[in-house]
Amino acid sequence: MTHPPTIKPASEGDAAQIAGIYAHHVRNGTASFDTEPRSIEATIAKIAECDAHGWPFLVCADGDTILGYAYATQFRDRPAYGLACEDSIYVHPDHVGKGVGKLLLSALVDAAEAFGFRQMLAVIGGGEPASVALHASLGFEHVGRMRSVGRKFGRWLDSVYMQRALGAGDSQPPSKEPA
Repeated sequence: MTHPPTIKPASEGDAAQIAGIYAHHVRNGTASFDTEPRSIEATIAKIAECDAHGWPFLVCADGDTILGYAYATQFRDRPAYGLACEDSIYVHPDHVGKGVGKLLLSALVDAAEAFGFRQMLAVIGGGEPASVALHASLGFEHVGRMRSVGRKFGRWLDSVYMQRALGAGDSQPPSKEPA
């Protein structure tokens, strides 16, 4: 890295690099159950969707180079889920294992809490051990496993669910109930 990495909100100008990172993981890993990479246009739309809702979509950058990205979206689209979010995090293959994921996920937890989410869930495709370890290092607890719910690269894949409270979690009601 030429500069200390910075965490900042994603912009449309980051979409090509974000799409490239995601494409690598779609083609080479089981963290995503997608089988076709997301286009640059679809990536721009995902950034815009997060912006429209006020949900965090962050990148970790070294100058103009995106090292990884993470975003949080409402866990499910029904109103009662309005205080729960799901995180997505992907790191450029050249920067896996170098602390980028922990930096990003830590910032995402803070940003999701600032938004007002009270619970964050990780749905870890393929039960990826590195992702499980990353989430555990930031206080996520294992809350479930769905066995053989995906199939990719000729094998059955589990999804591991991990969760952590944000802010007051469920210890007190929110100031405003989800609509």
